[in-house]
Amino acid sequence: MFEPPLTGFSYSFTDDGFYEVAAYRAGSNPAQPSCPKGIIQWQHGKYRKASNGSLILNPFAVDGRQLMSDPCSYENAVYTRYQQQEIFKHYEVFPNPFDKAQRLNLYARDGAPMNPMYLAYKPPQMLPTQTLNPTTAAATSTKPSSTSNSKRDLPGDDDGLVREALSRKALLKQRHSKNNADRLWWLGAGLTALGGVGYFCF
Repeated sequence: MFEPPLTGFSYSFTDDGFYEVAAYRAGSNPAQPSCPKGIIQWQHGKYRKASNGSLILNPFAVDGRQLMSDPCSYENAVYTRYQQQEIFKHYEVFPNPFDKAQRLNLYARDGAPMNPMYLAYKPPQMLPTQTLNPTTAAATSTKPSSTSNSKRDLPGDDDGLVREALSRKALLKQRHSKNNADRLWWLGAGLTALGGVGYFCF
């Protein structure tokens, strides 16, 4: 699993009650500025809408993964299982007033607003909405394991699907957009220079 170029988070939801979340966060280290920390978290499971308008996300306990990077404390990043129920006090879905893109506002358990998210894919691009690494012991556990370093068993993949969900697909549209803008700028600059040469020569 590799750290993506940019920090951020992404939530995906299906109409039949499944969700997936990926997050990459970075933390500064004022005492040692050369040692910033980074953490990647991924999990999926089922969600439900409560009668009070809140949104409750219950992950599949055996599938969640976390990658923590702390270069001044560990030579290598620490890879563990991760399980954390999430509760959002309420949510809003509406067209963004500026560009009419579908927008999702989530509010944390205490009512604090999270950064807005915008619809990228419909239907969402997610891993299979089922337990990917079923184990009898882990399936009955209600607490995350802080010691397990074993990766999920996906034949021939070695966590490639997780890496893809956390990085490439989440940033694909942004990268293409940036590349296209750069190409158009250089094309415009080249045509302008060519026109200037033609003006003085002819």
